[in-house]
Amino acid sequence: MNLRVLFHNNCFDGACSASLFTRFHRDCIGTAESYDYKGLMHKAGAQFDEADFTGGENAIVDFKYSNSPKITWWFDHHQSAFLTEGDRQRFELETQSSAVDAPKYVQPQKFFDPLYVSCTGFIADMTRLHYGYDSSDLRELIHWANIIDGAKFESAQAAVELAEPALKLMTVIESVSDPAFIPRLIPLLTAQPLSVTLQEGFVQAELGPRLEKHQRDIALLRSRVSEDRGVITFDISDQPTEGYSKFIPYFLLPEAVYVVGISKSSFRTKISVGTNPWTTVAADHLANIAAICERYGGGGHARVGAISVPVDQHEEATRIAAEVIAELKALGHRNVPPANPA
Repeated sequence: MNLRVLFHNNCFDGACSASLFTRFHRDCIGTAESYDYKGLMHKAGAQFDEADFTGGENAIVDFKYSNSPKITWWFDHHQSAFLTEGDRQRFELETQSSAVDAPKYVQPQKFFDPLYVSCTGFIADMTRLHYGYDSSDLRELIHWANIIDGAKFESAQAAVELAEPALKLMTVIESVSDPAFIPRLIPLLTAQPLSVTLQEGFVQAELGPRLEKHQRDIALLRSRVSEDRGVITFDISDQPTEGYSKFIPYFLLPEAVYVVGISKSSFRTKISVGTNPWTTVAADHLANIAAICERYGGGGHARVGAISVPVDQHEEATRIAAEVIAELKALGHRNVPPANPA
């Protein structure tokens, strides 16, 4: 049997989640003879194509819930994991009935908890708790998945300078366009240290151009970002890109609390909405970004999210972005600069 793992594409946590799930399934479940991988991207309209569920078993990690009967495993930690309330109710019914209706060795198989920082860490904890699986040798991978997906860097400068191997891998993963690259990378992430994976020839071939692109992205955003009432705004949709570091705006304008940016890729126009990870505003005063994005068909986490619009509907993206910007500006949040030492 082949097990197909569908994962959040162009996402460090998505790739790490797919790798950790594969190793767990191979070591602890053992029902698959082979594994293959399919990246999923958030887009306007339907999120899934039933034709993608080609495995004897199919797993989704770090991505929205699908009610397809072909999905046998699911792990997610996004607040907006369910496309409809009906999906949420179906998931709850599945998890309530599964312990009674299915063999013990596959129970439970679907997990959701929006309080987890990374899906990688979530998979590690759930497989240990429910299956006794020990992934303690993957501390480095889990650590960096938490740092990157939770935006827990020491500073915006550390996030943008990309000194660590994990951050260089992140840069490649987030912007690579070759559909074969991440599936080739996934098995290596749990097989060897990240520094060794970074030295793989096919990774190095992508890394150099991606680091050069990163510097161009910094220059481009420097020329486009502006800040007003605590909100950074920019529109780079005339410069199509498959990905850029979401920390660059905060590096350039650290006094801001939120960012709303419009960009365009090959398959969507994206409105990125985020909260400065280093904000001095109290957490209970901050806007819930996922809730805002959900109103426009998007989603994400409480502190970062996105809205997808068809690639040819720039005016609609501009309209939505303007509404989100106005809502965030009305909050009047600003970061308080640190006091100068005496």
